[in-house]
This record gives sequence, structure tokens and C-alpha cells, in this order.
Amino acid sequence: MRSVRALASVLTAGVATTALASCSLVGGGEEEDNANGSPGTVVLVTHESFTLPEEVLDTFEERSGFRLEVRSAGDAGSLTNRLVLTKDRPIGDVVFGIDNTFASRALDEGVLADTDVERPAGAAAYDLEASDDLVPVDTGHVCVNVDDTWFEREGVEPPRTLADLTKPAYRDLTVVPGATTSSPGLAFLLATIAEEGDDWPAYWERLLGNGAKVVDGWSDAYQVDFTQGGGKGDRPIVVSYDSSPAFTLDGEGGTTTSALLDTCVRQVEYAGLLEGAANPDGGTALLEFLMGTEVQAALPDSMYVFPVRDDVELPADWARFAQQPETAYDVDPAEIAENRDDWLREWSDVTSR
Repeated sequence: MRSVRALASVLTAGVATTALASCSLVGGGEEEDNANGSPGTVVLVTHESFTLPEEVLDTFEERSGFRLEVRSAGDAGSLTNRLVLTKDRPIGDVVFGIDNTFASRALDEGVLADTDVERPAGAAAYDLEASDDLVPVDTGHVCVNVDDTWFEREGVEPPRTLADLTKPAYRDLTVVPGATTSSPGLAFLLATIAEEGDDWPAYWERLLGNGAKVVDGWSDAYQVDFTQGGGKGDRPIVVSYDSSPAFTLDGEGGTTTSALLDTCVRQVEYAGLLEGAANPDGGTALLEFLMGTEVQAALPDSMYVFPVRDDVELPADWARFAQQPETAYDVDPAEIAENRDDWLREWSDVTSR
């Protein structure tokens, strides 16, 4: 998103990509003379958190007759930037991992080819208004999460809203990933912009004045500073995902954390056929496969995001603990494209004071 991702880029930063063992994984530091691989190969360019079970990837190769090659290109922002810089000499056939915060840039820069891929049940609800050249694959929400056990032990009522995070009761309790260095950090910034409008810098001044800690990425925030992240952290409030509580089970049929559903911003991760792709037929087959039941059913456990299909059964723990908000903050992708650089510069100014 997944993105997003996002999506990042979600709950297992640093997870080994053993699921890609049967595929050729090429790093993102160079462009090959034959950028799209060999005949009969489909090249998927994606973010660094892409991972699917080996048997799922094998299924695509067996059904389609194409060999799948996966190339990593950083996070969602780096991925989009690289595709723009190489659009006259594309580095693959298909991209996966452009989220709704970067979609407008990819579309405006013309890096995507026209596609005619049928959406499965439920997926069309995530289509972009501006174009159907990006195919929705997964979704989820970036939300503030809290350590319920910490608040219960301390006898403190947990926060519920973004405004609550600036109250004295929550001084020095919050950690957030940076907006310039993290996809969930950018999503959280967008949530504050959606809530506060033009006054969002003042909100961040209040948040930081209340002792909020800003770190580089999600893994730093969740796995190191968060009290339920396994790193013996001391902050019981963290920016994470609506799916996070499904992975903090207490062994007694419950979970130790909650996502604050009034703080969430939606992320959707998309895939698309690259303009000038050497293997457009294989690319189209891969797009259809990404929306197929095998991939969609594997997304929660392998990439910690929700499928866009509404006919896929979620894992039991997700059905119980990964609650999605009924409403969420949403910023128009066109507005993001127009203002992203200015917002990030101003955010950097505020957080560096």
C-alpha cells in the first residue's frame, strides 16, 4: 500500500524475503542494458517490503508460462521517483507498491500504460477517480496504536483522538515515524492535515511540545520505542496500522494493543503496467494474478494488509482484532501531488526547531 504498504512496509521491517527464493531478485542500484530481462520473463518492480509465499509465486509461473523476476526499488516514494526518472527506459514490466499518496505523480508523469484489467468483487471501490491504469491490490489504514496493558497498569485512560495526543496526560508517551523518511509517517502527517487544515503546523508544535518523539521509520518507532514492540521501549503510543493488534496477541485469546479508529488515514497500494514494457502480455497476466484469490488470500499473513477483494476470508485473528474504521481521513491525491513538497519542507522546519 502494503504501501501504504506501506504500505508500508508494515509489521515486519527487516523480514527475510525467502518467499522470493525461486525468483531472481535484482537490487535497485543499476539499470541493465536489457532492462526488462529475457524473453519469457515478466519483471516486477516493487518496494522493499514485498513478500509473498513461494508457492503463490510458483502458481503464477506455472499458469502463465512466464518466469517472474522481482526487482526492489526502495520504499513507495523512492519507487515512484525511480520510475519517473527511468520512464523513457523502463526498468520493468509491472510496478507494484505505488500508494494513493504517490499515485497522482506516477499518472501525471506518464509512467503507466493503458490497461483493461477486470476488477474482482469489491476491488473497484478502490479505483482512483483520475485513472483506471493503476489496479488496486491491497488496502489498510495508518492509525495511532496504544499499549492497552500499559494504560491499564498505570490507571490512565488511553487517548482516542489526534487532539488527545497533545494533552498533558500523554506527555512523553508518543513516538511517530518521520514524514520525510517513512510511508506511515507521511500518512500520519496527512491525517493531521486533514484534521487541522491550514493550522496543522501549530498542531505539530503542540504535539512536539508535549514530548512526542520523531524517529526515522516505522521499525524504529514500533520495534524499538513502543512498549509492545519487543524492544523494551518506554512509549505506549505509536503510529502503526489498523492490522497491528492482530499481531500482539496475549496468548489468552486477546490482544495487548488497540488501534485508535478515530485517528486513521486510508492507504491503498496499486499495481500497473509500465509504459514501454517489453512484455505487456505477461505484465497484464501478472496484474490479473495480483487481484486473484491466491495473492489476495495471502496478503494478510505475508504483507499485513487487507485484500481489496471482498470474497476473501480473513485469518481468524484478523477477523477479531484487525478492526477497520468506518470512516477515515482522506486527502485528495491531486491535492497531495500539488502540496507534498511544501508540506514536507514545512514539517521538516517544525520538527527541527
